[in-house]
Amino acid sequence: MSSAAAPKKHQKTQSTYAFDTTATTVAASQMRNALNKLADTVEDEEKQQRFENEMDSFFSLFRRYLTEKASGTTLDWEKIRSPSADEVVAYSKLPELENKNNLSKLAVLKLNGGLGTSMGCVGPKSVIEVRDGNTFLDLSVRQIEHLNRHYDADVPLLLMNSFNTDKDTEKIIKKYQGHRIRVKTFNQSRFPRIYKDSLLPVPESYDDSLESWYPPGHGDLFESLVQSGELDALLAQGREILFVSNGDNLGATVDTKILDHMIETGAEYIMELTDKTRADVKGGTLINYEGQVRLLEIAQVPKEHVEEFKSIKKFKYFNTNNLWINLRAIKELVESNAIEAEIIPNQKTISKGSSDINVLQLETAVGAAIRHFKGAHGVVVPRSRFLPVKTCSDLLLVKSDLFYLESGALKLDPTRDGFANPLIKLGSHFKKVSGFQSRIPHMPKILELDHLTITGNVTLGRGVTLKGTVIIVCNDGEKIDIPNGSILENVVVTGNLTILEH
Repeated sequence: MSSAAAPKKHQKTQSTYAFDTTATTVAASQMRNALNKLADTVEDEEKQQRFENEMDSFFSLFRRYLTEKASGTTLDWEKIRSPSADEVVAYSKLPELENKNNLSKLAVLKLNGGLGTSMGCVGPKSVIEVRDGNTFLDLSVRQIEHLNRHYDADVPLLLMNSFNTDKDTEKIIKKYQGHRIRVKTFNQSRFPRIYKDSLLPVPESYDDSLESWYPPGHGDLFESLVQSGELDALLAQGREILFVSNGDNLGATVDTKILDHMIETGAEYIMELTDKTRADVKGGTLINYEGQVRLLEIAQVPKEHVEEFKSIKKFKYFNTNNLWINLRAIKELVESNAIEAEIIPNQKTISKGSSDINVLQLETAVGAAIRHFKGAHGVVVPRSRFLPVKTCSDLLLVKSDLFYLESGALKLDPTRDGFANPLIKLGSHFKKVSGFQSRIPHMPKILELDHLTITGNVTLGRGVTLKGTVIIVCNDGEKIDIPNGSILENVVVTGNLTILEH
């Protein structure tokens, strides 16, 4: 019985390889010359040394990008397996060890490089007010301060800033000086954007405008931690484990159960995963690839397999970017240049002079480095440990009565236990925090809400309750004011509604 042969993958011919290899060599040497010229524009000797180190790191990233592009290195979809039982562990199965001494081995790091521009705010995203007058940063400080008081510990907080957030953050953290917490900051790298067509750097000098540079994603954490001297300082204090999370994830609090598990198992890297829902289909997932634990991101998935990647059945969990990493392992890997996280080429359009130009920025993600660490595995945690605020729809959720604040941590109201958070979609009128605050000055009660969609010029009054599925659609040029004290349950509101207060 004959069987149809599998279609052959298109392989590059020898002549294509030769051409690509030559083009790679030329592009690399042109880049090296351009970076040397950039370094010559730095007058201060100490700054020049630092800048040269940074450009060396950028150059090795760039060269790796060219090589991978030329060889067409992609994952073979057929070799992707689900992780084995010991590569993904359920949080509920972790033993209760309760070793309080382990906190002396811990440091906490928040990724603080992002601006609040996507939510219409100026300055670092971490200073957006999220709950009861507290910013993201205030809540992080309060959580760790409570931990230090409760356990009589001295867990330090590190902030990895970018050149975009550094100056503002330095001013803001002065207010925590009287608190029981040590806050340290360091900067991640500043890499040059490159022209998409010529693959040459956009900046012409070291102090060229901010538009010419970019922070290269949080995969740069390892290198920056070592270069800044902060890693050695932590090791000198007896710290062994770094708990890393996004600055805007309000669910990422220190969990002693995971810390104890990491120290007990000797794992060098733990990634917190959580169950995938339809809202998270694009999130990166852990896989086993040729016997190795890896993070698979949607950008790496061939087009014909994207729907399979989004499937909740095949890939059940996704990466929360709450990571527990061994500091000595980081030091060894960085010093031996062993970390090669997958490169994410990010295309942007920037204005230079009077014209718009297409640029590339080469980024890496901290989660992608998992394959370089011994004993690395995932722990499937409750959804409550993943509470990111990326949009004003998320902001409505965390400001609502679904949660209450306890020692800087957001806790879910017990009546919602076991239920998924409501799906909230606010339209473009609510994109910026200012628009959101003026239209929803008082948070509605949403304890019994499943789904909320609001589009158009809509304002909510005081004491509004939303239950079940609520859809409010206001047409262009019209206005809907939901009156004070309204109770909306399983309704669609459309048209025009303005209530005059008497």
